[in-house]
Amino acid sequence: MTAVLLLLFVLLVLANVPIAVALGLTAASAIVAASGLEALPNVALVMFSGATRFPLIAIPLFILAGAIMNASGISQRLVAFASAVFGFVRGGLAVVSIAASLFFAEISGSAVADVAAMGSILVPAMKRRGYSANFAAAVTSSSATLAVIIPPSIPLILYGVMSGASVVELFVAGILPGAAGGLLMMFVAYLWARRANLQAEQAFQLRRVWETFKEAGWSLVLPVIILGGIFSGWVTATEGAALAVVAALLVGGVAYRGLTREKLARAVVESGMQTAVVMLLVASSALLGDYLTEVRAPQRMVETIMGLTDSRLAILALLNGFLLLLGLVLHSAAAIILVVPIVMPLVEAAGIDPVHFGMIVTLNLGVGQQTPPVASVLVTACSVAKTSVWGTTRTNLWFIAVLLAILAAVTYVPAFSLSLVEAFYR
Repeated sequence: MTAVLLLLFVLLVLANVPIAVALGLTAASAIVAASGLEALPNVALVMFSGATRFPLIAIPLFILAGAIMNASGISQRLVAFASAVFGFVRGGLAVVSIAASLFFAEISGSAVADVAAMGSILVPAMKRRGYSANFAAAVTSSSATLAVIIPPSIPLILYGVMSGASVVELFVAGILPGAAGGLLMMFVAYLWARRANLQAEQAFQLRRVWETFKEAGWSLVLPVIILGGIFSGWVTATEGAALAVVAALLVGGVAYRGLTREKLARAVVESGMQTAVVMLLVASSALLGDYLTEVRAPQRMVETIMGLTDSRLAILALLNGFLLLLGLVLHSAAAIILVVPIVMPLVEAAGIDPVHFGMIVTLNLGVGQQTPPVASVLVTACSVAKTSVWGTTRTNLWFIAVLLAILAAVTYVPAFSLSLVEAFYR
Protein backbone atom coordinates (compact mmCIF):
# COMPACT_ATOMS: atom_id res chain seq x y z
CA MET A 1 0.00 0.00 0.00
CA THR A 2 2.89 2.35 0.79
CA ALA A 3 4.28 1.87 -2.72
CA VAL A 4 0.87 2.72 -4.20
CA LEU A 5 0.75 5.89 -2.09
CA LEU A 6 4.18 6.94 -3.31
CA LEU A 7 3.18 6.33 -6.93
CA LEU A 8 -0.01 8.38 -6.49
CA PHE A 9 1.95 11.23 -4.92
CA VAL A 10 4.54 11.23 -7.74
CA LEU A 11 1.81 11.21 -10.41
CA LEU A 12 0.04 14.15 -8.80
CA VAL A 13 3.29 16.15 -8.58
CA LEU A 14 4.13 15.35 -12.22
CA ALA A 15 0.63 16.56 -13.13
CA ASN A 16 1.67 19.92 -11.63
CA VAL A 17 -0.58 19.60 -8.59
CA PRO A 18 0.88 21.72 -5.72
CA ILE A 19 2.91 19.53 -3.37
CA ALA A 20 0.81 20.37 -0.31
CA VAL A 21 -2.40 19.44 -2.14
CA ALA A 22 -0.80 16.27 -3.52
CA LEU A 23 0.22 15.21 -0.01
CA GLY A 24 -3.24 15.87 1.36
CA LEU A 25 -5.04 14.01 -1.44
CA THR A 26 -2.65 11.06 -1.14
CA ALA A 27 -3.11 10.78 2.62
CA ALA A 28 -6.90 11.24 2.51
CA SER A 29 -7.20 8.57 -0.20
CA ALA A 30 -5.15 6.12 1.88
CA ILE A 31 -7.24 6.77 5.01
CA VAL A 32 -10.51 6.26 3.11
CA ALA A 33 -9.18 3.09 1.49
CA ALA A 34 -8.14 1.70 4.87
CA SER A 35 -11.02 2.84 7.10
CA GLY A 36 -13.89 3.88 4.84
CA LEU A 37 -15.70 7.18 4.38
CA GLU A 38 -16.55 7.41 8.07
CA ALA A 39 -12.90 8.32 8.72
CA LEU A 40 -13.14 11.54 6.70
CA PRO A 41 -14.20 13.79 9.63
CA ASN A 42 -10.96 12.85 11.33
CA VAL A 43 -8.99 14.23 8.37
CA ALA A 44 -9.77 17.84 9.23
CA LEU A 45 -9.02 17.30 12.92
CA VAL A 46 -5.61 15.75 12.23
CA MET A 47 -4.66 18.53 9.80
CA PHE A 48 -5.74 21.22 12.26
CA SER A 49 -3.88 19.74 15.22
CA GLY A 50 -0.77 19.13 13.11
CA ALA A 51 -0.58 22.75 11.97
CA THR A 52 -1.29 24.39 15.34
CA ARG A 53 1.57 23.07 17.45
CA PHE A 54 3.13 25.87 19.50
CA PRO A 55 6.72 25.73 18.10
CA LEU A 56 5.35 26.22 14.58
CA ILE A 57 4.25 29.75 15.48
CA ALA A 58 7.90 30.75 15.05
CA ILE A 59 7.70 30.20 11.29
CA PRO A 60 5.17 32.92 10.33
CA LEU A 61 6.75 35.30 12.85
CA PHE A 62 10.28 34.95 11.45
CA ILE A 63 8.92 35.27 7.90
CA LEU A 64 7.08 38.46 8.90
CA ALA A 65 10.19 39.85 10.62
CA GLY A 66 12.28 39.26 7.50
CA ALA A 67 9.69 40.94 5.27
CA ILE A 68 9.52 44.00 7.55
CA MET A 69 13.31 44.30 7.67
CA ASN A 70 13.57 44.14 3.91
CA ALA A 71 10.77 46.66 3.38
CA SER A 72 12.27 49.18 5.82
CA GLY A 73 15.69 49.39 4.15
CA ILE A 74 17.67 47.40 6.70
CA SER A 75 19.19 45.20 4.00
CA GLN A 76 20.64 48.22 2.13
CA ARG A 77 22.42 49.40 5.28
CA LEU A 78 23.88 45.94 5.83
CA VAL A 79 25.20 45.85 2.26
CA ALA A 80 26.82 49.29 2.65
CA PHE A 81 28.60 48.22 5.84
CA ALA A 82 29.78 44.91 4.34
CA SER A 83 31.05 46.78 1.27
CA ALA A 84 33.09 49.16 3.43
CA VAL A 85 34.67 46.22 5.30
CA PHE A 86 35.34 43.84 2.37
CA GLY A 87 35.46 46.13 -0.65
CA PHE A 88 39.28 46.26 -0.71
CA VAL A 89 39.45 42.51 -1.50
CA ARG A 90 39.72 41.48 -5.15
CA GLY A 91 36.25 40.34 -6.11
CA GLY A 92 35.01 42.37 -3.17
CA LEU A 93 31.39 42.64 -4.31
CA ALA A 94 31.09 38.84 -4.37
CA VAL A 95 32.58 38.69 -0.88
CA VAL A 96 30.16 41.43 0.20
CA SER A 97 27.27 39.41 -1.21
CA ILE A 98 28.29 36.37 0.85
CA ALA A 99 28.84 38.38 4.05
CA ALA A 100 25.54 40.25 3.68
CA SER A 101 23.67 37.02 2.98
CA LEU A 102 25.10 35.39 6.10
CA PHE A 103 24.05 38.37 8.18
CA PHE A 104 20.57 38.63 6.69
CA ALA A 105 20.12 34.88 7.27
CA GLU A 106 20.53 35.54 11.00
CA ILE A 107 17.45 37.76 10.81
CA SER A 108 15.09 36.21 8.26
CA GLY A 109 15.82 32.45 8.51
CA SER A 110 14.71 32.02 4.89
CA ALA A 111 17.00 31.38 1.91
CA VAL A 112 14.43 32.61 -0.61
CA ALA A 113 13.86 35.83 1.35
CA ASP A 114 17.64 36.22 1.63
CA VAL A 115 18.30 35.90 -2.12
CA ALA A 116 15.35 38.14 -2.99
CA ALA A 117 16.49 40.89 -0.60
CA MET A 118 20.25 40.74 -1.25
CA GLY A 119 20.03 39.80 -4.92
CA SER A 120 17.91 42.76 -5.91
CA ILE A 121 20.68 45.05 -4.60
CA LEU A 122 23.91 43.19 -5.30
CA VAL A 123 23.32 41.33 -8.57
CA PRO A 124 22.82 44.51 -10.66
CA ALA A 125 25.85 46.08 -8.94
CA MET A 126 28.03 43.05 -9.76
CA LYS A 127 26.92 43.06 -13.39
CA ARG A 128 27.81 46.75 -13.68
CA ARG A 129 31.28 46.00 -12.27
CA GLY A 130 32.01 43.38 -14.93
CA TYR A 131 30.94 40.20 -13.14
CA SER A 132 29.16 37.76 -15.43
CA ALA A 133 25.42 37.39 -14.84
CA ASN A 134 25.89 33.67 -14.21
CA PHE A 135 28.51 34.27 -11.51
CA ALA A 136 26.46 37.02 -9.86
CA ALA A 137 23.44 34.71 -9.68
CA ALA A 138 25.53 31.75 -8.49
CA VAL A 139 27.28 33.53 -5.63
CA THR A 140 24.06 35.18 -4.44
CA SER A 141 22.10 31.93 -4.61
CA SER A 142 24.64 29.66 -2.92
CA SER A 143 25.43 32.08 -0.08
CA ALA A 144 21.71 32.50 0.61
CA THR A 145 21.40 28.73 0.95
CA LEU A 146 23.60 28.87 4.04
CA ALA A 147 20.48 30.30 5.69
CA VAL A 148 19.26 26.70 6.07
CA ILE A 149 21.81 26.02 8.82
CA ILE A 150 22.36 29.49 10.30
CA PRO A 151 19.98 30.40 13.13
CA PRO A 152 17.10 31.21 13.07
CA SER A 153 16.65 28.79 10.15
CA ILE A 154 13.04 27.96 9.25
CA PRO A 155 13.99 24.45 7.97
CA LEU A 156 15.67 23.78 11.34
CA ILE A 157 12.49 24.86 13.16
CA LEU A 158 10.48 22.47 10.98
CA TYR A 159 12.94 19.65 11.59
CA GLY A 160 12.85 20.27 15.35
CA VAL A 161 9.06 20.06 15.38
CA MET A 162 8.97 16.92 13.23
CA SER A 163 11.78 15.10 15.07
CA GLY A 164 11.29 16.30 18.64
CA ALA A 165 14.86 17.66 18.75
CA SER A 166 15.61 20.89 20.61
CA VAL A 167 15.27 23.86 18.25
CA VAL A 168 17.75 25.89 20.31
CA GLU A 169 20.37 23.11 20.12
CA LEU A 170 19.80 22.89 16.36
CA PHE A 171 20.40 26.63 16.07
CA VAL A 172 23.67 26.36 18.00
CA ALA A 173 24.79 23.33 15.97
CA GLY A 174 24.55 25.35 12.76
CA ILE A 175 26.91 28.16 13.84
CA LEU A 176 30.30 26.55 13.06
CA PRO A 177 29.28 24.83 9.79
CA GLY A 178 27.58 28.03 8.62
CA ALA A 179 30.62 30.18 9.38
CA ALA A 180 32.98 27.67 7.74
CA GLY A 181 30.79 27.52 4.64
CA GLY A 182 30.76 31.29 4.37
CA LEU A 183 34.55 31.56 4.63
CA LEU A 184 35.07 28.84 2.02
CA MET A 185 32.66 30.56 -0.37
CA MET A 186 34.53 33.83 0.09
CA PHE A 187 37.79 32.05 -0.79
CA VAL A 188 36.21 30.56 -3.93
CA ALA A 189 34.90 34.02 -4.92
CA TYR A 190 38.39 35.50 -4.44
CA LEU A 191 39.98 32.80 -6.63
CA TRP A 192 37.35 33.35 -9.32
CA ALA A 193 37.99 37.12 -9.24
CA ARG A 194 41.74 36.59 -9.66
CA ARG A 195 41.10 34.28 -12.59
CA ALA A 196 38.77 36.85 -14.20
CA ASN A 197 41.26 39.65 -13.42
CA LEU A 198 38.70 41.69 -11.48
CA GLN A 199 40.04 44.52 -9.35
CA ALA A 200 39.16 45.57 -5.82
CA GLU A 201 36.09 47.78 -5.49
CA GLN A 202 37.60 50.46 -3.26
CA ALA A 203 40.49 51.12 -0.92
CA PHE A 204 39.95 50.30 2.73
CA GLN A 205 38.97 53.45 4.62
CA LEU A 206 38.45 53.27 8.35
CA ARG A 207 36.37 56.42 8.19
CA ARG A 208 33.99 54.83 5.69
CA VAL A 209 33.74 51.70 7.84
CA TRP A 210 32.83 53.82 10.85
CA GLU A 211 30.22 55.83 8.93
CA THR A 212 28.47 52.74 7.54
CA PHE A 213 28.73 51.04 10.93
CA LYS A 214 26.86 53.93 12.56
CA GLU A 215 24.21 53.86 9.83
CA ALA A 216 23.76 50.08 10.22
CA GLY A 217 24.17 50.13 14.01
CA TRP A 218 20.58 49.25 14.86
CA SER A 219 20.55 46.55 12.18
CA LEU A 220 23.65 44.95 13.70
CA VAL A 221 21.99 44.89 17.12
CA LEU A 222 19.04 42.82 15.86
CA PRO A 223 20.70 39.36 15.76
CA VAL A 224 22.32 40.05 19.14
CA ILE A 225 18.90 40.69 20.66
CA ILE A 226 17.12 37.82 18.92
CA LEU A 227 19.77 35.09 19.07
CA GLY A 228 21.16 36.26 22.40
CA GLY A 229 17.75 35.91 23.97
CA ILE A 230 17.27 32.42 22.51
CA PHE A 231 20.73 31.06 23.32
CA SER A 232 20.75 32.48 26.84
CA GLY A 233 17.47 30.77 27.63
CA TRP A 234 15.61 34.01 28.34
CA VAL A 235 13.17 33.26 25.54
CA THR A 236 12.19 30.16 23.58
CA ALA A 237 12.66 30.00 19.80
CA THR A 238 8.97 30.86 19.38
CA GLU A 239 9.18 33.81 21.75
CA GLY A 240 12.37 34.87 19.98
CA ALA A 241 10.43 35.00 16.71
CA ALA A 242 7.88 37.35 18.29
CA LEU A 243 10.78 39.42 19.63
CA ALA A 244 12.17 39.59 16.07
CA VAL A 245 8.91 41.10 14.78
CA VAL A 246 8.82 43.73 17.55
CA ALA A 247 12.51 44.55 17.00
CA ALA A 248 11.98 44.85 13.23
CA LEU A 249 9.08 47.26 13.74
CA LEU A 250 11.07 49.40 16.19
CA VAL A 251 14.29 49.49 14.15
CA GLY A 252 12.70 49.81 10.71
CA GLY A 253 9.83 52.06 11.68
CA VAL A 254 11.15 54.16 14.57
CA ALA A 255 14.97 54.19 14.38
CA TYR A 256 15.25 54.36 10.58
CA ARG A 257 11.80 55.79 9.79
CA GLY A 258 11.79 53.64 6.65
CA LEU A 259 8.53 51.78 7.23
CA THR A 260 5.49 53.51 5.79
CA ARG A 261 1.97 52.18 6.11
CA GLU A 262 2.04 50.99 2.49
CA LYS A 263 5.37 49.17 2.93
CA LEU A 264 4.15 47.49 6.10
CA ALA A 265 0.97 46.35 4.33
CA ARG A 266 3.01 44.83 1.49
CA ALA A 267 5.29 43.09 3.97
CA VAL A 268 2.32 41.60 5.82
CA VAL A 269 0.72 40.34 2.59
CA GLU A 270 4.01 38.91 1.32
CA SER A 271 4.75 37.10 4.58
CA GLY A 272 1.15 35.84 4.76
CA MET A 273 1.46 34.23 1.33
CA GLN A 274 4.75 32.53 2.25
CA THR A 275 3.31 31.33 5.54
CA ALA A 276 0.22 29.87 3.87
CA VAL A 277 2.38 27.72 1.59
CA VAL A 278 4.46 26.34 4.45
CA MET A 279 1.58 25.73 6.86
CA LEU A 280 -0.54 23.93 4.27
CA LEU A 281 2.44 21.62 3.76
CA VAL A 282 2.63 21.06 7.52
CA ALA A 283 -1.07 20.25 7.80
CA SER A 284 -1.01 17.84 4.85
CA SER A 285 2.08 16.08 6.12
CA ALA A 286 0.51 15.62 9.55
CA LEU A 287 -2.28 13.71 7.84
CA LEU A 288 0.13 11.51 5.91
CA GLY A 289 2.27 10.96 9.00
CA ASP A 290 -0.78 9.83 10.97
CA TYR A 291 -1.57 7.20 8.35
CA LEU A 292 2.03 5.96 8.02
CA THR A 293 2.26 5.61 11.79
CA GLU A 294 -0.89 3.50 11.86
CA VAL A 295 0.42 1.08 9.20
CA ARG A 296 3.89 1.01 10.87
CA ALA A 297 5.72 2.06 7.68
CA PRO A 298 8.66 3.68 9.54
CA GLN A 299 9.19 0.60 11.69
CA ARG A 300 9.22 -1.69 8.66
CA MET A 301 11.76 0.55 6.91
CA VAL A 302 14.01 0.42 9.98
CA GLU A 303 13.84 -3.37 10.08
CA THR A 304 14.71 -3.60 6.37
CA ILE A 305 17.74 -1.29 6.51
CA MET A 306 19.03 -2.70 9.80
CA GLY A 307 18.80 -6.12 8.17
CA LEU A 308 21.19 -4.90 5.45
CA THR A 309 23.73 -3.20 7.72
CA ASP A 310 24.14 -2.06 11.30
CA SER A 311 27.10 0.22 10.52
CA ARG A 312 26.32 3.80 11.46
CA LEU A 313 28.64 5.14 8.73
CA ALA A 314 26.93 2.99 6.09
CA ILE A 315 23.50 4.13 7.28
CA LEU A 316 24.61 7.78 7.15
CA ALA A 317 25.89 7.26 3.59
CA LEU A 318 22.56 5.70 2.55
CA LEU A 319 20.60 8.53 4.15
CA ASN A 320 22.82 11.17 2.49
CA GLY A 321 22.25 9.63 -0.92
CA PHE A 322 18.52 9.41 -0.33
CA LEU A 323 18.25 13.01 0.91
CA LEU A 324 20.35 14.39 -1.97
CA LEU A 325 18.03 12.71 -4.47
CA LEU A 326 15.00 13.95 -2.56
CA GLY A 327 16.32 17.51 -2.68
CA LEU A 328 16.34 17.37 -6.47
CA VAL A 329 12.56 17.04 -6.66
CA LEU A 330 11.13 18.50 -3.43
CA HIS A 331 11.36 21.85 -1.68
CA SER A 332 13.18 21.65 1.66
CA ALA A 333 10.07 22.25 3.79
CA ALA A 334 8.09 19.56 1.96
CA ALA A 335 10.98 17.08 2.17
CA ILE A 336 11.51 17.63 5.90
CA ILE A 337 7.82 17.30 6.65
CA LEU A 338 7.39 14.21 4.51
CA VAL A 339 10.54 12.25 5.36
CA VAL A 340 11.73 13.11 8.88
CA PRO A 341 8.90 11.32 10.76
CA ILE A 342 9.55 8.22 8.67
CA VAL A 343 13.34 8.02 9.09
CA MET A 344 13.62 9.09 12.75
CA PRO A 345 13.10 5.53 14.07
CA LEU A 346 16.04 4.43 11.91
CA VAL A 347 18.16 7.35 13.15
CA GLU A 348 17.39 6.45 16.77
CA ALA A 349 18.03 2.74 16.20
CA ALA A 350 21.44 3.54 14.66
CA GLY A 351 22.41 5.73 17.63
CA ILE A 352 22.67 8.93 15.58
CA ASP A 353 22.20 12.14 17.57
CA PRO A 354 18.95 13.87 16.40
CA VAL A 355 20.64 17.29 16.39
CA HIS A 356 23.54 15.91 14.32
CA PHE A 357 21.06 14.38 11.90
CA GLY A 358 19.21 17.69 11.67
CA MET A 359 22.36 19.32 10.29
CA ILE A 360 22.72 16.49 7.77
CA VAL A 361 19.10 16.81 6.62
CA THR A 362 19.16 20.58 6.18
CA LEU A 363 22.52 20.61 4.38
CA ASN A 364 21.42 17.90 1.95
CA LEU A 365 18.24 19.79 1.18
CA GLY A 366 20.24 23.02 0.93
CA VAL A 367 22.21 21.42 -1.90
CA GLY A 368 18.84 20.61 -3.47
CA GLN A 369 18.01 24.34 -3.43
CA GLN A 370 20.90 24.77 -5.89
CA THR A 371 20.33 21.78 -8.18
CA PRO A 372 17.60 21.66 -10.87
CA PRO A 373 14.87 20.76 -11.56
CA VAL A 374 13.34 22.30 -8.39
CA ALA A 375 16.22 24.53 -7.12
CA SER A 376 13.90 27.13 -5.57
CA VAL A 377 16.68 29.47 -4.40
CA LEU A 378 18.68 29.18 -7.63
CA VAL A 379 15.59 29.93 -9.73
CA THR A 380 14.91 33.06 -7.65
CA ALA A 381 18.50 34.26 -8.13
CA CYS A 382 18.35 33.58 -11.88
CA SER A 383 15.12 35.54 -12.09
CA VAL A 384 16.80 38.53 -10.42
CA ALA A 385 19.93 38.24 -12.61
CA LYS A 386 17.92 37.56 -15.79
CA THR A 387 20.04 34.54 -16.68
CA SER A 388 19.37 30.88 -17.47
CA VAL A 389 19.19 28.23 -14.74
CA TRP A 390 21.45 25.77 -16.57
CA GLY A 391 24.07 28.38 -17.46
CA THR A 392 24.21 29.54 -13.84
CA THR A 393 24.38 25.94 -12.62
CA ARG A 394 27.65 25.36 -14.47
CA THR A 395 29.22 28.32 -12.69
CA ASN A 396 27.55 27.36 -9.42
CA LEU A 397 29.30 23.97 -9.31
CA TRP A 398 32.22 25.58 -7.41
CA PHE A 399 29.90 26.76 -4.65
CA ILE A 400 27.92 23.52 -4.61
CA ALA A 401 31.27 21.80 -4.00
CA VAL A 402 31.67 23.96 -0.88
CA LEU A 403 28.24 22.90 0.38
CA LEU A 404 29.11 19.24 -0.25
CA ALA A 405 32.43 19.63 1.60
CA ILE A 406 30.62 21.09 4.62
CA LEU A 407 28.06 18.26 4.40
CA ALA A 408 30.83 15.64 4.42
CA ALA A 409 32.53 17.29 7.40
CA VAL A 410 29.27 17.52 9.35
CA THR A 411 28.31 13.91 8.53
CA TYR A 412 31.55 12.18 9.43
CA VAL A 413 32.94 14.56 12.06
CA PRO A 414 29.99 15.00 14.46
CA ALA A 415 31.99 17.34 16.72
CA PHE A 416 32.04 19.88 13.87
CA SER A 417 28.38 20.65 14.54
CA LEU A 418 27.91 19.27 18.07
CA SER A 419 30.91 20.75 19.91
CA LEU A 420 29.13 24.01 20.84
CA VAL A 421 25.99 22.07 21.78
CA GLU A 422 28.01 19.80 24.05
CA ALA A 423 29.81 22.78 25.58
CA PHE A 424 26.73 24.84 26.47
CA TYR A 425 23.71 22.55 26.68
CA ARG A 426 24.80 19.04 27.68
